[in-house]
Amino acid sequence: MGRKKKETIEFRFYETPQDSSVLGLLGEKWIRVYGQDETHLHFHNLMEIGYCRYGNGTLILDQKRCKYENSMLSIIPANYPHTTISAQEDFWEYIFFDPEKIIREMYPANGIRQREKIDIVTKRADLLRESEYPNITYIVKNIMEELRNKKPHYVEEVSYLIKVLVIEIIRIHDTMNSDFGGIVNYSSLTQIAPALDYIDANFANAIKAGELADICNMSETHFRRIFEENINMSPMDYVNLVRIQKACEIMKKTNYSMDLVATECGYQTTSTFNRNFKKYLNTSPYQWKINPENYTNKLQNFNIQALKGW
Repeated sequence: MGRKKKETIEFRFYETPQDSSVLGLLGEKWIRVYGQDETHLHFHNLMEIGYCRYGNGTLILDQKRCKYENSMLSIIPANYPHTTISAQEDFWEYIFFDPEKIIREMYPANGIRQREKIDIVTKRADLLRESEYPNITYIVKNIMEELRNKKPHYVEEVSYLIKVLVIEIIRIHDTMNSDFGGIVNYSSLTQIAPALDYIDANFANAIKAGELADICNMSETHFRRIFEENINMSPMDYVNLVRIQKACEIMKKTNYSMDLVATECGYQTTSTFNRNFKKYLNTSPYQWKINPENYTNKLQNFNIQALKGW
């Protein structure tokens, strides 16, 4: 018998706003039937925290199906496969952020403490009841209201609250026993999560597949097979995808020359940068810079299931 075909897992990336460390997906747009047009698990480049305003359904966290209802909070680290399924219209709202960046800001001169706290925050996915975890739910709802209302100094308020939120996640994960809900099950995707994290943090440096395999404690052959089964692309194609994503972020936020953008994203020559940019976005970096909105969703069409958001 042939080997069973592995289900595709989609990569959806988000960008935080230029003036804020948190992206909010809020409002009536998120009243919907979840999972209606989605057949795959997906994962993100940022941590996702969701709050169910109303509704009930199933939240799939890796290989575990969890029932959710009103007033529940989901905490899902980057690179963790998941999806939401509902039978009728539910109302979720979300915030996305990079906990690693925040933790490095909190402990700027202590690399050991940074790694320790990052591991605690990102080690598991959780589905929590507001009645059992009122403190963290209160913080999340406050962040959402600040992002929604945009009152004077909301950026500073969100910057403060997101640090409080990270500390609260650390507290919760420190006190939870390891068998809570059985959610920490490691699929083959989570086996390569260290490589995904490494790529995201080191995209500007030279990266080799063998180096990524070592990080995941695998042989290079086994690593390549697991990686391609889950991501549906080679490790180096994924590296280039992340680099092009980062290039778009840099071009949106700066007036760097294309030569400098190429260097910042790990390309030794501008011609290599241009070639890879056109491969993923079907346009040149210069044309994208002139009118990025025309090309924002081009990555959705790339055949490795790399999607930008919903």
